[in-house]
Amino acid sequence: MKKLFFLAIVMAAFFTATSQSLVINNDEYFEMPGLNVMVFYDIYPEGHQGGIAIIQNGTRVATNGDIRLEPTPGQWQPIPKVGERQVFPENNEIRITCSYPDESRHMKGFNPIFYPDLEFSYDVRVFGEGKNFRIVVDLEEPLPEEWIGKVGFILELFPGDLFGKTWYLDGKSGLFPTQPNGPMQQDADGNWQAYPLAEGKMLTIAPDVPEQTMKITSLKEELQLLDGRFYHNNGWFVVRSEVPSGATKNAVEWFVEPYVAVGFKHKPVVHVSQVGYHPGQPKVATLELDKTESRLEETALIRLSENGGFETVKKELPEEWGRYLRFNYYQFNFSEVKRPGLYQVVYGSYKTEPFKIDADVYERHVWQPTLEYFLPVQMCHMRVNEGYRVWHDLCHMDDALMAPVDTNHFDGYVQGPSTLTDFEPYDQVPGLNIGGWHDAGDYDLR
Repeated sequence: MKKLFFLAIVMAAFFTATSQSLVINNDEYFEMPGLNVMVFYDIYPEGHQGGIAIIQNGTRVATNGDIRLEPTPGQWQPIPKVGERQVFPENNEIRITCSYPDESRHMKGFNPIFYPDLEFSYDVRVFGEGKNFRIVVDLEEPLPEEWIGKVGFILELFPGDLFGKTWYLDGKSGLFPTQPNGPMQQDADGNWQAYPLAEGKMLTIAPDVPEQTMKITSLKEELQLLDGRFYHNNGWFVVRSEVPSGATKNAVEWFVEPYVAVGFKHKPVVHVSQVGYHPGQPKVATLELDKTESRLEETALIRLSENGGFETVKKELPEEWGRYLRFNYYQFNFSEVKRPGLYQVVYGSYKTEPFKIDADVYERHVWQPTLEYFLPVQMCHMRVNEGYRVWHDLCHMDDALMAPVDTNHFDGYVQGPSTLTDFEPYDQVPGLNIGGWHDAGDYDLR
């Protein structure tokens, strides 16, 4: 009996330790309660999605961990061709092979990218080690000497959650600024680049906020902490290590230690229509729960009273919908409720914003702002003002130039071998500064 009791304790300890270690799950990314590490799980670096990404205590804090050709790359700058992705559960390792250039993007298609005369291949390997993980980059061959100091491994940190937070990098310290500030420095090509906030071997991010604290240690070249917003308004903070001269195996090696809350569970979220509901339409609230959550609570629909307070209209356990990625989903159907008024859905301590049930729900404040605000603000070649507010002044009044021949422009416009007009390439074309609309390219991902 004592042996069985001892065995039960050992097994319980084992499973507890396993659940608190970073391991590769069935979806082929690293996972433990409070921490997910994606390794090239999606490929959209232009939108700050791709490479190595970190979700810490339920918040995506870092992404685009990869080799890049600039210290703080922007939206249309060279990205690697992503090759074979391999998963080795027995070693707790995920490996990806990448290379430069990507010929499918070089001066081709919509938003073409212009690659320099540089060819090399490399592997990015990520190992789960307890609650932490290790990043190793192996090059197939050493970089050409003229590219030393230009090529580096970077990891982007989401700035919105870091403004005003603190950092340490070896003996230096500081706060993440709300706007980029100087000084600048010239690189080997004479281009001005952001001067690092600091350089060193061990970076501690947000030691003042435990749920955001993360340490990054470089076992090779020094880390640089950079502000990627100098050239790119949509840039993030960047941690970077240069690839050293002559390096191949273990050219870059980082050890990353994110702080993870013990027993972390994602807080429940309830999704309802922000517009509200017509009495006769279906009304279904969607609940999003941590996939490890085993306790299901009743969901309540409350109606706000005209005299203050509220009354509970319906209360029941939600119906299981199923799992998607990191969450379990449930549905709470209240389609039978038709009485006009203001309502909220309550699940545990979570309460949605108030919403309306009424036959006039679409009459105001729904599609009207599109006509009254969005479309007028997008009008081009004119001043748009509303009372004392100037949305924008006259714009794009003199930028209509004839495109050069045989050119695939960065925004996807392709000019053939002739301009098909009497205008020569780069001639200003008059009469095009009337009417028209802004498009996504005017603001893009910024």
